[in-house]
Amino acid sequence: MKTNDRQLTELMKEVDTGAAQLPDFQRGWVWDDGRIRALILSVIHNFPVGAAMFLEYGNESIHFKHKPIEGSPASPETQPDELILDGQQRLTSLYNALFSKNPVHTKTDKGKEIDRYYYLDIEKALDPGADDEEVVISVPASRQITSDFGRKVDVDLSTRDQEYKLKMFPLNIILDTSEEQNWQNSYFAYHEYNPEVIKEFTELFSKVINPTQQYQMPVILLDKTTPKEAVCQVFENVNTGGVSLTVFELVTAIFAMDDFQLRKDWEDRKEKYFSGDLLSKVTATDFLTALTLLSSFKKGGTVSCKKKDVLALTLLEYQRNADALCEGFTIAEKLLKEERIFSSADLPYSTQMIPLSAICTVLIENNRIRTTTVKNMVKQWYWCGVFGELYGSANETRYANDIVQVTKWIIDGGKLPKTVKDFYFNPMRLLGLQSRQSAAYKGVTALILKNHARDFISGAEMDFSTFSNEKIDIHHIFPKDYCIKAGYDKSKWNSVINKTPLSASSNREIGGYAPSVYLGRLEKKGSVSTEDLNGYVESHWIDHELLRADDFQSFIADRARKLLKAIEQTTGRTISGKDSDEVRQAFGASLA
Repeated sequence: MKTNDRQLTELMKEVDTGAAQLPDFQRGWVWDDGRIRALILSVIHNFPVGAAMFLEYGNESIHFKHKPIEGSPASPETQPDELILDGQQRLTSLYNALFSKNPVHTKTDKGKEIDRYYYLDIEKALDPGADDEEVVISVPASRQITSDFGRKVDVDLSTRDQEYKLKMFPLNIILDTSEEQNWQNSYFAYHEYNPEVIKEFTELFSKVINPTQQYQMPVILLDKTTPKEAVCQVFENVNTGGVSLTVFELVTAIFAMDDFQLRKDWEDRKEKYFSGDLLSKVTATDFLTALTLLSSFKKGGTVSCKKKDVLALTLLEYQRNADALCEGFTIAEKLLKEERIFSSADLPYSTQMIPLSAICTVLIENNRIRTTTVKNMVKQWYWCGVFGELYGSANETRYANDIVQVTKWIIDGGKLPKTVKDFYFNPMRLLGLQSRQSAAYKGVTALILKNHARDFISGAEMDFSTFSNEKIDIHHIFPKDYCIKAGYDKSKWNSVINKTPLSASSNREIGGYAPSVYLGRLEKKGSVSTEDLNGYVESHWIDHELLRADDFQSFIADRARKLLKAIEQTTGRTISGKDSDEVRQAFGASLA
């Protein structure tokens, strides 16, 4: 890596000839008129505008498709010397405003597309008290500023003489020394070599024009030997101009060299397989990571899906595995719905979808996934991950262990996978599950639904259709207002222990009343019989006698026991510490 300052004039010539181009996947140019003018002002005031980062073309490990900067006349067939990794927005803005002779195609701050030329007001540029808005002005492509719906011309710069007359210097010639000299000579002639005009322009040249022509920009140059993962890290850390670029963008550029449109392929697959709400959180990078995991596993040897492995993925590997992986995601989606996880908002971990989909793909190809025994083993591993809270961040090492160990466990009767063995759930954690931001909180909700929980009013079991149509959401069992008035501990009444999925209509009837009152209201309205209502309540692992007695403390301990038992059953693991002093003190009783 080398860092040096380069003259802006030279950078602009490189952009113009195509010696400096963009990787094909770089996003479009997005800067508006106001930002362009602010950038021009920084340059003419000799303020720093930040470093650019280039990559020597012909990198040994990455071969990108390339394209000229927007506005450059360079042919896409021209082979560049360097690719611009960071600085696209600034270099494109400066090239179009200060070098190209065409109007700058930009937009207003409200997003309306416009074409603009930029001028320097000579007198204002030399006035220390002038406002920046008056120093650099932008005019339409017609070079006329009008009012009264175009009927009145307020500023006319449509000819050179008008520029000379109004003392407006065209900024798109400022870096072209011969053009600038010609303009200067004609400007002096127009003003009949007025000494004051010559003096004024000479001052402008020394204070603004010449410093701009000499302006230098720091450039960090990555040489041809820079590895792919380092280039990827650059994209993720820099990209000051807008949307952060990802591994997917780099792989897209690499595949483009073989005329394969990865983005189009992903968009087609997303529409076909990932358009449902549950899988909508799966990103293009998630898909590539899962595919790398699957491909690496199939090759044998060390399994890995780290960033460098994704970047090393070949087009052939992608094409061999992409269809099968999509089927794997489809099976994964069905498994999750069987576990009563219906929407992306209720998905405990989107990251866990990576190993889950890859495992399902392997099991499909081994004709194993359709049996109840195998599905239950996959589900056991899944819930150990959720309630062990093991997928809070991207963990490629765990993903690799998962696909190797879970498939061996299922297919060959191997040892318990690490994720199952790593499961640990502290009973006190139930009090910490206060919002659906937590994976374990979402997991508890799914287990309640899986217990064939029924709505308090309709008695309908909360399957997928009920969940969607009845606006099922998580609500307090002992209502919030009631608990606050009673002075109950918030860590208890706002925890998942005191929450359950209910329809919007049931929640309206509950209001802020004591349980004994709202249950009576439901019965009195004729909505439901006492016997049926008790059954509906019990389907949520709620003791109806404790609820009718408004016995909050006993209810909390009793439901905590039932939730812990449900977690043990779904994970196949024993939860320790249910009888600890800490638990007895917090819950007023043992949870064993």
